[in-house]
Amino acid sequence: KEAGILCNPTILLCVVFFFLFQGEAIHPDCAIISQHLRAREICRQTRRSEAQNQTDHSGCKTEWDELGCWLRAEVGQVVNVSCSEVFLHFSSNQGFVYRNCTVDGWSEMYPPYEEACAFSDDSESESETSYLYTFRQVYTVGYATSLISLITAIVVFAAFRKFHCTRNYIHINLFSSFVLRATAVFIKDAVLFADETLDHCSMSTTACKSAVAFFQFSILANYFWLLVEGMYLQTLLALTFVSQRKYFWWYILIGWGLPSTVLILWVLTRFFYDDRGCWDDTDNVGIWWIIKGPITASLLVNIVIFINVIRILVQKLKSSTMAGNNDTGHFMRLAKSTLFLIPLFGMHYTVFAFLPENTGVAARLYIELGLGSFQGFVVALLYCFMNGEVGKA
Repeated sequence: KEAGILCNPTILLCVVFFFLFQGEAIHPDCAIISQHLRAREICRQTRRSEAQNQTDHSGCKTEWDELGCWLRAEVGQVVNVSCSEVFLHFSSNQGFVYRNCTVDGWSEMYPPYEEACAFSDDSESESETSYLYTFRQVYTVGYATSLISLITAIVVFAAFRKFHCTRNYIHINLFSSFVLRATAVFIKDAVLFADETLDHCSMSTTACKSAVAFFQFSILANYFWLLVEGMYLQTLLALTFVSQRKYFWWYILIGWGLPSTVLILWVLTRFFYDDRGCWDDTDNVGIWWIIKGPITASLLVNIVIFINVIRILVQKLKSSTMAGNNDTGHFMRLAKSTLFLIPLFGMHYTVFAFLPENTGVAARLYIELGLGSFQGFVVALLYCFMNGEVGKA
């Protein structure tokens, strides 16, 4: 009960920090609850130990008052509990709360907690909560816009036969990965955060674990299809006269098969070795790298591909110029959208990938939530709505 009371006022913080793909090992508000529950359990263990071992039952027994633990005392003793110990995250006051051990048991506390412990001003916290609420509205609008534009783009490419080619099939799969990502966000919000009376910090249900697993799969698939786009462009430029259709199923295997394999491995590992909460923490670094490792590897490969594509383009353009052929528009059209896509979507993650987990939280909010929610819209804009062939259809 007390855990829920502590977590509900900070529900927006729970929502936002869940999205930070490289967030802290456990959300600070959940850490408070975790410490509180741990202190209660230690106090109860002490009581059980006293009940088993104590032969002299005089004095006052160890007691948990729902906030602090009062250890066993003899009649006539005055025991104190420090405010900084009980309210570690809420008060910097070094005051104390006292109780007397009498023949009738523990006396009432004096002074009460609310008088002895000066709580920090929460106006800043309210301002932060308001800011994060606005931020949540922004990313909701961003993902909704992306979802609508991506579905429209998929329908356009699927409806017209003239767009049925390997290049557009890859684009459709990329769009689909962004659709999954946006959908996963809304599902996760509905399952984990729609009901503010739920205690997110201690919730551990099949529904919430499934929502988190789907969310992780959508992110994996999204990054791997960005990698496929880079691989496709490089193959297109390096092997001009080779049919791309024979590579298509390899692209499918990379884009959907690898994320599925990684996710299955991660789910099994969490289920057997770290089946806590809703699986939305990164407390176990080794298990977290099952997800983070492949994503980081895909980004590093994309950087190499980007550099190599630039090199190939420069060589081809130089060759065309030397041969007196000024028709370079073909290569430029093929490279334009993907060259813009590779550094814009994913390269920013390499900065955070090698930094400590709690570094640059504010920057992560802007880049991974603010800008990231509109990724799908920009992709649909580049590949479909700004496509000259679509305009002629």
